[in-house]
Amino acid sequence: MGIGSFIKKQFIDVLQWNEETEGVLAWRYPMQDAEIQNGGVLVVRESQVAVFVNEGQIADVFGPGTHKLSTQTLPVLTNLKNWDKLFDSPFKSDVYFFSTRVQTGRKWGTQQPITIRDKDFDMIRVRAFGMYSYRVTDARKFFTEVSGTREAYTRDEVEDQLRGILMATMAGSLGGSNIAFLDMAANQALMAQEVKGDLADAFARYGIGLDEFNVASVSLPEELQAALDERISAGMKGGLSADKLGGFTKYQVASAIPLAAQNEGGIAGIGAGLGAGVTIGQAMGQAVGASMTQVGAPTAAAPAVADDSIEARLGKLKALLDKGLISAADYDSTKAELLKKLIG
Repeated sequence: MGIGSFIKKQFIDVLQWNEETEGVLAWRYPMQDAEIQNGGVLVVRESQVAVFVNEGQIADVFGPGTHKLSTQTLPVLTNLKNWDKLFDSPFKSDVYFFSTRVQTGRKWGTQQPITIRDKDFDMIRVRAFGMYSYRVTDARKFFTEVSGTREAYTRDEVEDQLRGILMATMAGSLGGSNIAFLDMAANQALMAQEVKGDLADAFARYGIGLDEFNVASVSLPEELQAALDERISAGMKGGLSADKLGGFTKYQVASAIPLAAQNEGGIAGIGAGLGAGVTIGQAMGQAVGASMTQVGAPTAAAPAVADDSIEARLGKLKALLDKGLISAADYDSTKAELLKKLIG
């Protein structure tokens, strides 16, 4: 090395990072045409970590504090450089600073619906949104797995990677849970709890610690929401488990009556005839009986005998009218036929 090159070379006495730019998680100290002075000072501020890297290999890691650089304080780098005795000349090594401050108020969301397996609805696709916070907890892993040798690595860049991890983890966590999705959707804190543990493990593989995770909103596909609206209208609560299917079937039968009444011929046109009230009542009774069988009711029990008297039919017919399940015209015509049959 000529005397001119030696004069041009700069010697660094103090290495530090002031974090002038917001949102930078990793920053490489500029070392072009510069060498670190033996006995120089490394200043690592609170919520920072400094890492010395020699030819791509991580050497020494320093936490917060002021460190005088020597072979005693740089044991790994000393070994890599084969410094078998105290060195007096400056040396060159890449120095990376990492911010370990908690990155708060970060938003997450499903840009596309994610598909999960649910014990009530089999496969469903959902959207969800919320907030989370994180920080760099292991500078070695973060350097090796994420930031690498870039001059700077920003919060936005790392969150592009975290987004994919988050979506995959959420689908796996919710799909593998024994808790019905509807229960979790109704209790967003429960949903966050189901995801947070698995997500923390996934982040840790990259040297990132998950600080907080919450779910702010959940939206369901239109077809599933329509089915839930029907269930709510039927007065059902909870998941569509076996003990609830009878009520849902009963509601579907009742919902079909006004649609049938709109057809040509009204209720009589679909074969109900004079026994409309009885037929409807039997259908509902069968639905309830089927649901009781599914939840373990004794199958050998004798079925209830339906009351087929004219008075009972008239009572059922009036109940259907009061509930708006048949039209007044259908009620009047059927009532007239029943009374005629009763009087003779």
